[in-house]
This record gives sequence, C-alpha cells and structure tokens, in this order.
Amino acid sequence: MDQPPRQDKSAAPNMFARMITAFGYLMAIPLFPFAVKIVQEYERGVIFRLGRLVGARGPGLFFILPFVEQMQRVDLRTVTMDVPRQDVITRDNVTVKVDAVVYFRVLDPEAAIVNVLDYIRATSLVAQTTLRAVLGQSELDELLINRDEVNQKLQQIIDEATEPWGIKVSIVEVRDIGLPSEMVRAMARQAEAERERRAKVIHAQGEFEASKKLAEAGQIMAEVPTTLQLRYLQTLTEISAENASTVIFPVPIDIFKMITNVADAGASRGNGGAREIPEAEGSGS
Repeated sequence: MDQPPRQDKSAAPNMFARMITAFGYLMAIPLFPFAVKIVQEYERGVIFRLGRLVGARGPGLFFILPFVEQMQRVDLRTVTMDVPRQDVITRDNVTVKVDAVVYFRVLDPEAAIVNVLDYIRATSLVAQTTLRAVLGQSELDELLINRDEVNQKLQQIIDEATEPWGIKVSIVEVRDIGLPSEMVRAMARQAEAERERRAKVIHAQGEFEASKKLAEAGQIMAEVPTTLQLRYLQTLTEISAENASTVIFPVPIDIFKMITNVADAGASRGNGGAREIPEAEGSGS
C-alpha cells in the first residue's frame, strides 16, 4: 500500500519567514535610510536574518532588510589590551607582581560574534589565567633572564585558546615583574658579591701573568747583563721627565762585587806578607 506523503513540519515556519522577508522588501522603500549601511575598510558587518547568520559584508555600501535583518559591526584592527597586574607565586616560592600586554586581531568576524559573547573580555580573562599558570611553573631566574621564551610560550597558549573565536594573538609581552623589597636587597647583595669575586679573580690572573713576565725578564737579564744597565738608564729618563726634587741614582751591583773582590784580594795579600817575614827570620837563625 502506498503510504501518504509526510508533511514537513518546518514548512509553516519557512512560509512565515518568507512572508516576513517579502514584507521587509516592501518596507525597504519607505525605510530606505534605515536599510542603507556603510562599513569602513577596517570593519565588517555580520548580518543576521530573522536570527540566522547570513554572513559578513563590507567594506563599503550595502543594504539590509528593515525589521528582517540585523547587523553587528566587528573591528578588524589590532587591539592592544593591558593584562591587569597579577600576583604570581613562582616555582621557587617567590611572590611577584606581573603585568603584561596582548596584541590580537579578529580574523573571522562571524566566529567572533557567534562563538563568544564578548571576545575582548574573553581574551582578557584567558590572558590573565594563562599568565598566572605559565609564570607559576617557572623560576624567578627564568622570568628575569629568559623572558623571550616565556613571552613566546604565553603567545602560543593564548592563541590556541582563542582560535575557535576567530581571534589571532600575535604578540604577548611581560611588561613588568615586581619583586618584594627583601628579594631586591638579596639580589643586590648577590650581584655585589659576584662582582667582587670577578674582581679578585681578574686581579689574581693579572698577578700570575705579571709574575710569569717578570720571571722571563729576569732570565733575559741574567743571560745579558747589559739589559740591566739599559733598564737603569730608562728609569733615570723617566724620573728626569717629572718635576721631582729627589733623584735616585741606581748603582749596579757589579760595581759592589768588583769593590768587594778588590778588598778581599788586598786583605789576602797583607796577611800573606806578614806570615812570610817570621818564616824568613826563623830560617836565618
């Protein structure tokens, strides 16, 4: 047996919608000023017809059906949003106050209107929670030294969370990290101690290198004594160039050695002659 054709339950609502649409076309002429819409180059107009999404229009001039279609404007320019200052406890149990700035723009106007109630507020809340979560997993030294890596990680997480809303997060920058006063003083003492350590190490290295050079110079002067005389003359030249009242004249040690040798030779001769005289007298007797 042939079954009777089924009646489409949506036929009546569709017929009613067509009647309202036809009425809108008729009212478009007397309500022409309300039907004309102008959208700027950086905007898009998302059109809803009887509650259903029609699509995004613009930029430029276009018409909508009064009482039938509604339009919501969406700005496509990059939005600069300040993330409020957040209290974050780092992985090494240091409490810091951090604020950031987020740069994002709408890529899909339809998703930004349909999928989320207020995309700007939603993006702000996602940025706040992500900021606390990511910085809470990092140590204080990582936040201060590897800030670029932290910014990149924040940008990736926030961008993935806002992608279903048609939003593209391009830049996330941690703007300021507020440290407690006790931590600032401790870091200042640490930096001072580190600089003192480096100064002592550099001074010790300089002394070591200078001692090596002095040892090499001593060996050269021992092999060639003339270099010592030249060094004395150079020192006299440097002293005479200054306005000094005291003049120091260095005497080579070799002169003292020569005088000492002559004195020892004379003493030995005198002692030898005194001993020879008694021996001569004794032999004569």
